[in-house]
Amino acid sequence: MTSGAQTVSNGSPMTSNPSGPGPRLMTASTLEGDPVINLAGDTLGKIDEIMLDVPTGRVAYAVMSSGGFLGMGDKLFALPWRALTLDPVRKCFVLDADKQRFEQAPGFDKDHWPSLSEVDGMGLEVASYWGSAVYWE
Repeated sequence: MTSGAQTVSNGSPMTSNPSGPGPRLMTASTLEGDPVINLAGDTLGKIDEIMLDVPTGRVAYAVMSSGGFLGMGDKLFALPWRALTLDPVRKCFVLDADKQRFEQAPGFDKDHWPSLSEVDGMGLEVASYWGSAVYWE
């Protein structure tokens, strides 16, 4: 272990990431359930899942749930990983979007996840909607 590095319970080094705040390596389960807030501090939802593109080893997108009550009627939104900023102090993600932006955002419900044939098209739609590069580039 390098000097100044600490270890957290998941075994990830707590060294700073030169391209952003927070630890450089974290387990996905550590981030699931974290709230997503906007720049105004409004809660937009919470991270339900982090989707991996297994062949490339990249994070494809985060799935944020929003709305509903006690998990019923939640709408799920695919958010480009690059559009989210981790705030390790507040233990949340920050997304530069207001609540109204989600009225037309590409989403799906928990019983109708995108099929394998829809994933690439959805990735393009999501990246375009949120003004982010596609994760595979």
